[in-house]
Amino acid sequence: MFKGLLIEKDEQSYKATLKDLDDSVLMDGDTVVSVSCSTLNYKDALAITGKSPVVRKFPMIPGIDLAGTVISCSSDKFKAGDQVLLNGFGVGEVHCGGLAQKAKLHSDWLIPLPKSMSAKQAMAIGTAGYTAMLCVIALEKHGVVPDSGEILVTGANGGVGSFAIAILAKLGYTVVAATGRVEEAEYLKSLGASEIIDRHLLSEPGRPLAKERWAAVIDSVGSHTLVNACASTKYGGIVAACGLAQGMDLPGTVAPFILRGITLAGIDSVMRPLNDRVEAWERLSKIVDPKTLADVATEIPLSQVCETAQRLIEGKVRGRIIVNVS
Repeated sequence: MFKGLLIEKDEQSYKATLKDLDDSVLMDGDTVVSVSCSTLNYKDALAITGKSPVVRKFPMIPGIDLAGTVISCSSDKFKAGDQVLLNGFGVGEVHCGGLAQKAKLHSDWLIPLPKSMSAKQAMAIGTAGYTAMLCVIALEKHGVVPDSGEILVTGANGGVGSFAIAILAKLGYTVVAATGRVEEAEYLKSLGASEIIDRHLLSEPGRPLAKERWAAVIDSVGSHTLVNACASTKYGGIVAACGLAQGMDLPGTVAPFILRGITLAGIDSVMRPLNDRVEAWERLSKIVDPKTLADVATEIPLSQVCETAQRLIEGKVRGRIIVNVS
């Protein structure tokens, strides 16, 4: 038996409950992992609260991230005792995930935990930091360097935004943070933001083209915010889009793309190829220092996940949440 959060649904109810579970709830996989830490992401909160149809199979253990120790593996990729981590691949949506003390997974989904990182540090980073790193790599591959100009980060108080600011600042970029919680300005500046702007400057309908300002943008918000970010990106710049906190619509025009030659780069973290995952995590292990992780992360036990998920949906959670499942 092991403890885990289980989401169950029938015609009358949708509920997430902390339960004692056995192996019969786990799904197909060639690798069994003793989970030490998971995280609570926005997608997890949507799944747990039922605010969005994230979960597509029931019953389901949520949790799109996990780190732990291999108990057994029938492939040649890992052996018992190996430290591993996982992000995405539908885990927590169509395959039981990380908010439990045990997981059964496909070894192709797992990567080795970087040697310089603990499980808690990896989960303090989680999908949020991993996605932020993928966005930064996209900017670098586009040719954006610190001398290119200001980088806009939207959704700055969220997990992706917080890490994007910290990573960019560590690499020498000038970062402008857009947030709806301007009272958190000192927190964002402590991460490395040079300027804070109110998200309302970007979240309302705007013009097809605005004054050029941003060399690049990392956007986790979508909708009007993404459109306005594109409209004010400099000629030849790039916008890395990785989220839809405001909405999945794109109510804009082609003007920034055909008149200023900007690139809109979609950043997927769920089905990313293995080499990209390893590259991102190795970069993270070298760039993100323990102090930054301490600044952006809060640790909770499994028993507080449902309550914290509701607060996350309400926009009352700052930074990252580590879930200590052990």
